[in-house]
Amino acid sequence: MRKSLTKLTVISAISTSLLLSACSHQTEQTMKAEQTKVDYFADNALGNALAVVQHPAGIHLDGVTYVSYQGPLEDPYVASYNHKTKKWQGPFKAGISELGKSPDQPKKIDNHGKPTMLIDDLGYVHIFFGGHGGDERHGKNKLGNIHFGGNKHAVSKRPYDISEWEALDNISPFGTYNQAVKMDNGDIYIFYRHGAHRSDWVYQKSTDNGRTFEPAVSFLKHKKRTDIKANDSWYAWVGRGQGDDIIVSYDYHICWNGKANNGRGHTTERHDAYYMVFNTKTGSWRNVQGDQLQIPVTRETADEKTLVARTGGSGYWTFNGSAHLDENGYPHIATNIGKDLGAKTGGPKQTSYFRWNGNKWEGGNPVNVQSRINHTDTRGDFIVKSPTEVSFILGYQEDNDGVISYFDSHDGGKNFTKGEELLRRENANWALTTQIKNAHPDARLIVAEKQKGTNWRKVYLVGDNGPIKRNETESQLLTDQNKARLP
Repeated sequence: MRKSLTKLTVISAISTSLLLSACSHQTEQTMKAEQTKVDYFADNALGNALAVVQHPAGIHLDGVTYVSYQGPLEDPYVASYNHKTKKWQGPFKAGISELGKSPDQPKKIDNHGKPTMLIDDLGYVHIFFGGHGGDERHGKNKLGNIHFGGNKHAVSKRPYDISEWEALDNISPFGTYNQAVKMDNGDIYIFYRHGAHRSDWVYQKSTDNGRTFEPAVSFLKHKKRTDIKANDSWYAWVGRGQGDDIIVSYDYHICWNGKANNGRGHTTERHDAYYMVFNTKTGSWRNVQGDQLQIPVTRETADEKTLVARTGGSGYWTFNGSAHLDENGYPHIATNIGKDLGAKTGGPKQTSYFRWNGNKWEGGNPVNVQSRINHTDTRGDFIVKSPTEVSFILGYQEDNDGVISYFDSHDGGKNFTKGEELLRRENANWALTTQIKNAHPDARLIVAEKQKGTNWRKVYLVGDNGPIKRNETESQLLTDQNKARLP
């Protein structure tokens, strides 16, 4: 009996030792995985998850950078990074989009409903998302036509806390390309196109931290042309100016009807560059010379009063970029220009740069000359350092690599040289936001890596030292269920 007990004791000891060893090995593997850092903070962004036009997509406030992107089922997701503790939170789903779920949706991935972010004076985080012009479920659009989805607004349940959200039904559902601006007095403006292509551009104003909004006001007019079978339409970029001003850069979209346009019908054809200013205190609009404008601005008024540059005639197309002011209050504008190669979406477009010198508009040179030679796209945003010094952060392709790099000019845009390279990935293409509002140098832009053969994107928070890293186990969010539900 004593021998049997001794034998059992030995066996038990061995089993315990093996179990402890296995647990220790498993714990070691888990710890190793948790300690492994990757340079993306999430891998579940969907489609064209980010863009220059929907902005700001991120905000830096009190040492924390808040970021947003389009995730599974085209719903908005929000994460945050604390620069002092170097800790990530989220991403959390901030709302439910009407896009990405219905079998009646015209396209598998719509991409127009990606989120725009704002933080009000009380610290609540707001997200505007989900619209591509609205549809008949929302009634009649009095300021344009319709397409799909519904523009939505959600707000965090607690200040600076992105873990829980509630929906607010207080903006028009007929919206897309949301852009949010908060003034020094706390007033909030949300700008967007009020419908599909043949629609006015409008703004709505809130004076109570986004809890209610005034009715939409048109500032760019869509209308039918009488000389050709097309409609006037627009694409705009809106940002803070000096004092009480909001600045607007925009391009003209010729919206072809039916089988017009030599049988091609509707395309994404856009031309030229324009600029104007909205004084929120007086409610007045003006051009760069100070002349007053009547809104909504028509194509005729835009050509006469607000034209920055013709961008190469009918053979060249534009995609409107961003605008920023220098220390003198003079505007600097980016716009993407490329030759129409006959495809429905046109050819590759390179970022070009214009600036107002106090008397006239100058520039038009490509920022990355090599991209024009190689016929590849460039997109991004820029920082104005002085009236004659700017730095662009561009995403582009170089050989088989996707690259994000600085390009700097010290002579008013006559010449640009490649600066610090921030990120490079093999076989990648990039979707980029504009600058994060009040950006920390370590976190200037949000970028999504676009790889062929998949609609899922890795998302990076990129600054002057490259991407901010995160534990691999925290960054891997894409589930088999989400993959299966991809339309």
